[in-house]
Amino acid sequence: MKKILLSSALCATMMFAANSEYKYELTPMVGGVYTEGNLDLERNYANAGLALGFNLDDSMFDQIELGFLRSLEDVDYRNNTSKETGITRIFTNVIKEYGLSSSTSLYALVGAGIEIFDNEQYGNENSLFGNYGFGVKYKLSENVSLKADVRHLIETDHGDNNLLYTVGLAIPFGKKAAPAPMVEKAAPAPMVEKTEPKEMDTDGDGVVDSLDKCPDTPKGNIVDVDGCTLKVNLNINFENDSSVINNSYSSKIKKFADFMKAFPSVKGKIEAHTDAVGTKAYNQKLSERRAASAVKALEAYGVKADRLKSTGYGEMKPKASNDTAEGKAMNRRVEGFIFK
Repeated sequence: MKKILLSSALCATMMFAANSEYKYELTPMVGGVYTEGNLDLERNYANAGLALGFNLDDSMFDQIELGFLRSLEDVDYRNNTSKETGITRIFTNVIKEYGLSSSTSLYALVGAGIEIFDNEQYGNENSLFGNYGFGVKYKLSENVSLKADVRHLIETDHGDNNLLYTVGLAIPFGKKAAPAPMVEKAAPAPMVEKTEPKEMDTDGDGVVDSLDKCPDTPKGNIVDVDGCTLKVNLNINFENDSSVINNSYSSKIKKFADFMKAFPSVKGKIEAHTDAVGTKAYNQKLSERRAASAVKALEAYGVKADRLKSTGYGEMKPKASNDTAEGKAMNRRVEGFIFK
């Protein structure tokens, strides 16, 4: 019997090829049984067997397992060493897997079966049993996975207990057919009315391509009659822990204000920042004071407050590293932008 089981396992390993999408799983396995002390049987004996798994789709369980286990040697009765028996167990279980990684998963099983004694003695009789267990599955390759589990068997007639432990090689086979591709009918071509060609404005700046000398103007930029961006940005730097604007920036502030007055439809965006010296809460307040100083300076040149949007970002948006004095100086800044 031992040779037959080992030969079956070897043949199964050679016959079936694995696939990532498969219907079945064949598992040759070996292990042992630890018996309850009142069964008058050897406390520990080896067995082996084979299980066939049917993989499930759209179910709360991942697999149904059908299999059998057989004692490798005749098992002695402890009350009478001249008496012995072979034991066969046939079972079915439902299995649920819980993935841990791409190669490892845990699984739980529960089910029932029947155990058959070649020689019934001392209350050891053919009967039904229920069982449950837990195991681990490790993917050795695309073709083979290693499985190991422990199963607790409870016999229905007398409530006898057996603990089974098994190790096996799971070999998937039976590739699932790929679903047929969905073929959609082509929609009828829409009716297109013939219209007179219009002058193109590719970059959407309001100047047609035939007159546009800057054809790739970013969307939203204000342009001149030639379609080129009118650039006027405001950059102010501050001393450490200060919101006072140095007089050297007066000409820049005036230029920004003059541009806004020349184009009444545009608005100004004022963004203020700090370096990372001090707490975040303090720097947030400091950036807001710097933004307010810039707005006040623009109002002094005739820009109305409702055309200015100001925001303080504290130390959240550094322009350079705060690890150097030069970087900190660059981060203590106000930036002004024009938008429609």
